[in-house]
Amino acid sequence: MNWLSRNWEIALFAGALAAILTHFTWDRFLRRRSLAKAQQDYTQRLLKREKELTAQAQARLEALFDSMTEGVLLLDSAGRVELYNRSLERMCGITGGIRDLTVIEAFRLPELVKLAEEVQSAGEVIGFELELSGENPRRLQANATLVAGAEGSRRGALLVFRDITRLRELERTRQEFVANVSHELRTPLSLIKGYTETLLDGAKDEPAQATRFLQIINRHTDRLSFLIDDLLAISKLESGQITLNCQPADLRDLAGRVIEQFIARAVERNVTLVNEVASGLLAAVDADRLEQVFVNLVDNALKYGRAGGRIIVSGRAEAGGMIELAVQDDGPGIPPEAQARVFERFYRVDKARSREQGGTGLGLAIVKHIVQAHGGKVWVRSEPSRGATFLFSLPQLSAEGAAH
Repeated sequence: MNWLSRNWEIALFAGALAAILTHFTWDRFLRRRSLAKAQQDYTQRLLKREKELTAQAQARLEALFDSMTEGVLLLDSAGRVELYNRSLERMCGITGGIRDLTVIEAFRLPELVKLAEEVQSAGEVIGFELELSGENPRRLQANATLVAGAEGSRRGALLVFRDITRLRELERTRQEFVANVSHELRTPLSLIKGYTETLLDGAKDEPAQATRFLQIINRHTDRLSFLIDDLLAISKLESGQITLNCQPADLRDLAGRVIEQFIARAVERNVTLVNEVASGLLAAVDADRLEQVFVNLVDNALKYGRAGGRIIVSGRAEAGGMIELAVQDDGPGIPPEAQARVFERFYRVDKARSREQGGTGLGLAIVKHIVQAHGGKVWVRSEPSRGATFLFSLPQLSAEGAAH
C-alpha cells in the first residue's frame, strides 16, 4: 500500500511537471509567434511607409521635372529615349509617347541626331542651335552632356533645350532697327555734307545758288531733328517711360485743331479736309499725345492721298463703351500683304516714294503705341486704288464722367 501510494505521488508529480513544462512551452511558442507577427507587421508598415515616401519623392521629382521651362531629354546608352518632360513636348510638338524610340524615330530631326552623335564623341556640347519648321517655327538652343553609369561606364546622354525664338527675333529686330536708323541718318547727312562742300568750293560766292543750297541744308537738318525726336518718342513709349496726363477732351474740337494746322498744305494740293467727328464725343485722353496721333495720320493722308482729293477725319461711339476714330484718304491704297506691317518701325510700302515725300518712318509706330497706352487699338482698311482708312479706338467718357 505504501508502494502504491508512493507511485501515485510520483505519477502526480510527473504529471504536474509535464503540465508545467507544456504550459511554459506553449506560452513560449505563443510569445514567439506574437513577436514574429509584430515584427512582420512592423516590417510591412516600414515597407508601406517607404513606398509612400518613395512615391511622394517621385511625384515631387516629376512635378519639378515637368515644371521646368527648359526641355529635358534623357537618352539611354543605346541612344533611345528614356525620359523627357512636358516642356520638350511643347517645344517639339510631341503628341504621342516617344519612350524607347531612337532620336530620329522620335523627332525626325537630322540635326538632333547629329547632336546626339557629337555628345557621344566629345562628351559635352554647349550652345548647339537647331531650327524646328512647321506651322510655328521655333529656334532652340541645346546643351548636352554624357551621363555616367556604374563604375564610370557610359549610361547615356542628357540634353537640355531652351527656346530662343523670341531672343533671335529681338536680335533681328535690333539689327534691322540699327540698319534703318543708320540709313535714315546717312541720307540727310550725306546731302548736308555734299552741299556744304560745294558751298566751300565756291558756290557761296553765287548768291542764288548759295541760297538754294542753304535751303536744302536747312530742310535736311529739320529732317534729322524730326528723326531724333521720333526716335526719342518711340523709345519712351515702348519702354513705358511716358506718363499720360489724361483729361476729358472733346474729340471733334481736337480733330478740328489738327485740321487747321494742315489747311495751307491741303490748299497747295487742292485737297479738301473734312471733320466728321460726332459732336459731344468725349474721352479721357492726353490731348497732346492724341493730337500727335491725328497729326501723323493726317500728314500721311496728305502725303499719299491723291491731289484734288478728300481727307475725312471721322469719329463715332461704338457698342461696349468704345469710340472709333478714323482718317480716310482716296489715294492708291495699301496692298493686302503690307497692311499687317504698316505699324512697324521704318516699314515703308513704297520706299522710293516714301523717301521722296520725307518722313522718318516712325509715325505709324508712334500712333500705335500712343493708342495702346490709352487702352485702345489701331488698324487699317484698304483696297488697291480705293484709298486707305486708318482707324483707332479709345474708351468713351460719358457726360457724367466729364462733369466729375
